[in-house]
Amino acid sequence: MVALLLAFLVAPVFTDFPGGSAGGVEWLAENHVVISVEGQVDQDGRNREANWFYFRVDGYPKQELLIELSDLAGEGNGQFGAHAIDEHTHPVYSYDGIHWAHFPAVDWDAQRLRLSFRFTPEQAPFWIAQSPPYTEREFGLLESAVGANSMLRRESAGKTVEGREIPLWTITDAATPGEGKKTIWLMFRQYAGESGSSWVGDGAVRALLSESEEAAGLRRAAIWKIFPMADPDGVVHGGVRFNRKGYDLNRHWDAIDAAKEPEIAAQHGAIKAWLDAGNRIDAFLSVHTGGTEEYIEGPTPCRQLVEKLVGILAAETTFNPVRRAAQKVQRSASSKQKNKKEKKDKSKRKNDPAPVRAAEVMSVAGAGGRMSVGQGLQTEFGVCAMRMEQMTARNGKLGGWPSSEQRQQFGGELVRAMAKALQ
Repeated sequence: MVALLLAFLVAPVFTDFPGGSAGGVEWLAENHVVISVEGQVDQDGRNREANWFYFRVDGYPKQELLIELSDLAGEGNGQFGAHAIDEHTHPVYSYDGIHWAHFPAVDWDAQRLRLSFRFTPEQAPFWIAQSPPYTEREFGLLESAVGANSMLRRESAGKTVEGREIPLWTITDAATPGEGKKTIWLMFRQYAGESGSSWVGDGAVRALLSESEEAAGLRRAAIWKIFPMADPDGVVHGGVRFNRKGYDLNRHWDAIDAAKEPEIAAQHGAIKAWLDAGNRIDAFLSVHTGGTEEYIEGPTPCRQLVEKLVGILAAETTFNPVRRAAQKVQRSASSKQKNKKEKKDKSKRKNDPAPVRAAEVMSVAGAGGRMSVGQGLQTEFGVCAMRMEQMTARNGKLGGWPSSEQRQQFGGELVRAMAKALQ
């Protein structure tokens, strides 16, 4: 009752806008609020991940506010004890929902799994999020910016669980014959909780469609097939990594069920149709932005290309190869029983150079329906399908935490690097 009264007297917290997400709200004092992170679980009520939050606070006075984020415990690939938010997470704030800045300091309670930070707002309302949001509004601005460009063909690969279109864009110079052109597929925002991926995709599209001679060269040299928004439903609802039926959109690529995972079925169908028509795929890259690591993962058959791309990115862009010690998680007795092949695969993975990670055949050994997009495309079609991870933590090359503008800039750097790696 006291908490409810404080919430009424102090300031209400809202998530009633695209991408908004928060769990319970408890005001412990007029200047101290605890907000739980809603998170998501899969179709079996497992594998909870809590990394996305985005809320607005109305009517709070110009005085210091202590904000605590709670309910952060999760589960990864069936193993309890994981958590996506920690001391490296520095949320962002905004007074207009457009321009964002990171909180420079946070406090992490490893025992209680709580992240807290202090904020003295200059005005109300204000918004707080895990990272600069990219919602249907920002995507609409991108669509308006590129307009009816003759170098861009827009189509729908299919529809989501809730009936939203899944965009597939093709960028190339149609006047240049297709023979000799490379074909590069890019996938952005496979996980709704990774808004940074969309900012990278936004920058990539703008760079490819710019009027510069460099962009014209990229369009003449390659056919760029792009999924700019792989999970529209999740982005609208402030989701994390599962579709509206609870299915992980970067798993199930070896056991696709169109009724349960229409997004995967649509994307897979578009790729298969392209290949069935006699076309090639020289490289496929899905871009993820989360956590504290920065690397590229790819199948062993195309390791040379992966290493070349990593080398170019590390030398010429803000890509900052970082690997950290794996987080320890509580494992069940059954999960500890691993066969010799899995142990061998894990051993190889540990010995990989920091920026390059060898993709395993299955995300969870021996478990059907656990292939990622990269694993699925490599297994079924022999495609060199890579996954990039970019950190949301402080990036030494950037001198801070990644901003939306820096993500956009990297998008342009990325397409240039990919074209160079395939020369």
